[in-house]
Amino acid sequence: MTKIALASGNQGKICEIQAMFSQHQDTQGIEIISQSTFDVPEADETGLSFVENAIIKARHASSICKLPAIADDSGIEVDYLNGKPGVHSARYAGLPSDDKKNTAKLLASLAGVPAQQRAARFHCVMVYLSHPNDPSPLIAHGKWEGSITNEIAGEKGFGYDPVFYISDQQCTAAQLTAELKNTISHRSKALKQLLPLISKRLHTS
Repeated sequence: MTKIALASGNQGKICEIQAMFSQHQDTQGIEIISQSTFDVPEADETGLSFVENAIIKARHASSICKLPAIADDSGIEVDYLNGKPGVHSARYAGLPSDDKKNTAKLLASLAGVPAQQRAARFHCVMVYLSHPNDPSPLIAHGKWEGSITNEIAGEKGFGYDPVFYISDQQCTAAQLTAELKNTISHRSKALKQLLPLISKRLHTS
């Protein structure tokens, strides 16, 4: 059994990734362990991109846990706001991170903006490091297109899910079942790309 540290303290994100992991054949023989098991403190996300922050978090977890590590950095990009909140999504309304405050600030930033100008997308960059000094991290990128609603709808999910509207589902991400979200989300798309790469590396190393 190969143990891999999951570099996140976000319980919603941990539950999603562990659930998605269990659904894929490429994960046979792999055990995902949250970094909280090792009392790993949160890494300082000083990167200027999702890729940089994901690598920072993976290296941090791998060095402390002494295991390979997976990390993701995710955020929402709003066209009208020139890509904001972007890499600052989790701390858009300041620290400590607060989903309700972040969502409220986003809605306030778009007050009065018409529906056709509220296009947005979630990004997820997910990386895998074999060890802390791995010079060639495996990297996957998933996107999920949608738009920002005028008000909160739905009680599932986390983060900006209650204001992220998916047109082909006719609802927000917070109104989706966990099972459906875990097959169509940005995080799901990134993980689907990453798992075969991890499996190949584990079986050729």
